[in-house]
Order: sequence, then C-alpha cells, then structure tokens
Amino acid sequence: MSRVLVTGGAGFIGSHIADEFIAKGWDVTIVDDLSTGKRENLPERAKFHEIGVNSPEFSKLVGTGDFDVVAHLAGQIDVRKSVADPIADANTNILGTLNLMESLRKNGARTRVVFTSTGGAIYGEFNTPPNFEIYPKDPDSPYAISKLSTEYYLAYYSRVHDREYAAVRFGNVYGPRQDPHGEAGVVAIFCGRILSDRPLTVFGDGLQTRDYVYVGDVARAVWLASTKPLPEKGRLDARGFNIGTGKGTSVLEIAKLLQQAAGSQVPIEFAPHRPGEQQESFVNADKARDVLGWAPQVTLEEGLAKTYASFARQTKGAAA
Repeated sequence: MSRVLVTGGAGFIGSHIADEFIAKGWDVTIVDDLSTGKRENLPERAKFHEIGVNSPEFSKLVGTGDFDVVAHLAGQIDVRKSVADPIADANTNILGTLNLMESLRKNGARTRVVFTSTGGAIYGEFNTPPNFEIYPKDPDSPYAISKLSTEYYLAYYSRVHDREYAAVRFGNVYGPRQDPHGEAGVVAIFCGRILSDRPLTVFGDGLQTRDYVYVGDVARAVWLASTKPLPEKGRLDARGFNIGTGKGTSVLEIAKLLQQAAGSQVPIEFAPHRPGEQQESFVNADKARDVLGWAPQVTLEEGLAKTYASFARQTKGAAA
C-alpha cells in the first residue's frame, strides 16, 4: 500500500486531501500542531501526530516513515499575521519546509514532496491575468514571499540533491470545513453571515476578482501531482502548476450567488477599500490539464450550493 504524510492535515484543505488519498486506497498519516487545524476534521482511518513541522519529532517521523509522498500544507496562512510578524511567518513556512527537506535528504528517503503554494499572491499586481506559471513573480506580502521562497528552495533540492517535488499553486479555495471566523475565505464568511441573518460586507466596489476553486477539485489535483510523471527538473517553474478555473469572479457575484443558494435576502453592505488588496487575480491552468490530466469538475454554482448546505447542516447540528 502506498503511504502519504499530509502536513496540516487537520486543516480545511489538508483534511480534504487526506480524504482523497484514503478514497484512493492509500495509507495516510497526518501531522498537525492544531494551532489552526481541528480534531473533528481528522479522518478516522488516518494516523495522527500532534507535532509541528519545526520539531525534532517531525524530522524523525519524516526520516523513518518511508513515505512515498509528503503533501505539505502545514504553514502560517494569514496574510495579515505575516505582515504583523514576518519572522514568525518565515519560521513556519520557510524553516518548517527546510526541516522537511533536510530530514529527507539526510535519510536518503526517495519521497516526492507536493507543496501547496499560492496561485494568486505569488504573482503580485504586475501581470495582467490570467497568470501563467512562467509569469514574473513579485509578491506583496511576507506570506506570499515565503511561498515563493519555498518554491525556490524546492527547485534547488530538485536540481542539486535530485529530490522529487511538485508545487501546486492554488487559486482561492472554498468549500466545506472552511473556517468562517477571523481571516478566512470570503465564501465561508458570507455563509456564516447568511446563517446568522447578518449583512454581507463587501469592501470597495466589490468588483475585485479571484479564481474560486472547489476544495474537492484541489484535493484531486494534489493526488494527481503525487502520482503522475513530472516534467524534467529545471528552473523554478518547471514543476509548478496553477490550480484554478481560469476565470475571475467578483466578490459581489459571490455574494449574490450565495444569496440564491440560501434563498436569502440579507442585505449587501459596502465598506471602504482595504489598502494592499489585489484588484484582479486568476490563473491559467492549462499546464495542469496537459501534464497532470487535471481540470476543475465542480462549477461555481454547484460548489457554492454544496458549501452553503454544509455550513447550514453544521449550524443546525450545533444548535440541536
């Protein structure tokens, strides 16, 4: 049986990836320090270690676990926190990945690493979308800089130490289990507000676009990147793959589609534009289609309906 280690596997995206591998018949081990992940997200059939990716325990597990694949999601994911404390962001996102790669290198483990990067923030504001993998990258936050830095390290390990890796650059992932509290995806926030009968707050004119991709499609992309033959190793973008729909959808349209899915008439309120927020961001995913055989299967309308229904069930269960 093939074995995968999912770091950050108690989180929103990581738990869906763990589910995908289990459904494909893999043996799944999850590492998560539960700083943001939740125990209730853990699949019953997965082994679990409550440790951080910077820890000696993690290094030992990676070195002795004989994993075929590491799906690497563990990291600091809050852009605002990265701005407030870039050292902490780099400590988790960059040094945690180096601990992983050095543990594999020192133990000679022939493990493929699939790193979850960002398909929006990594390219910055200086390109006209859709962004292709080879476009120039000039990110505007410590979070995005740490993702780009990690990709550079992985390309180095590939060329110099012959390590197998792929970097999957996600659009704006949404779906069940996303946390509507704090800085979360706008879909989760809007679901929470509709269910509590509160207005939907849209910043600026609401016309800023993102590439909204359903979490089930993202999980399948990680599995394909873990199992398909990869391009020849080379420069940074050789093994980078955008994962998105190729379409930019405005925040205002998301709000209206969720109103329709919920059958709700909660008002939409406008607030001042937030400084530093990208106005337009979506990716071209042709490379993932051509190399990995991946394409999104869940339409935005279908995905939003599934997501709202999941939040509604969760809210009803919590109230029971």
